[in-house]
Amino acid sequence: MKKNPTLKTIFNDKGEAISPQLPTEVKNFLVDIDGTICDDVPNEEPERMKTVAPYPDALEMCNKWYKEGHIVTFFTSRTYQVHKEITEQWLKKHGFKYHGIVFNKPRGGNYHWIDNHIVKATRYVGKFTDFVKVHKEIEVFEE
Repeated sequence: MKKNPTLKTIFNDKGEAISPQLPTEVKNFLVDIDGTICDDVPNEEPERMKTVAPYPDALEMCNKWYKEGHIVTFFTSRTYQVHKEITEQWLKKHGFKYHGIVFNKPRGGNYHWIDNHIVKATRYVGKFTDFVKVHKEIEVFEE
């Protein structure tokens, strides 16, 4: 695994240190596994995780982002205790380059991400490509 880029120290208006940030040119990609980089395999059928094939365009784009110096972290509902080893073996077998894996993502979809950092969400709908900019309606907190 490649080392993460150096984080920039950031201060609030009181001069207090707050959570550091990546340089603006570096993106932090959180990529789901099942149904996004390969067919959706439920946790209850782990034997299928050994044989499911990756989506070629997902492998290509994730490795491209990694090579460009972005952070690639896989984010999955697979559980750490039961699925860690098979997941890491599968990623290695298929040549995925990444910085980390976050296990135990809540199951069931319909996510609403709330964070104090900028979050850009892109729903996977069948093909990995370079990003394009479009304008969409979003939900925000009332001011």
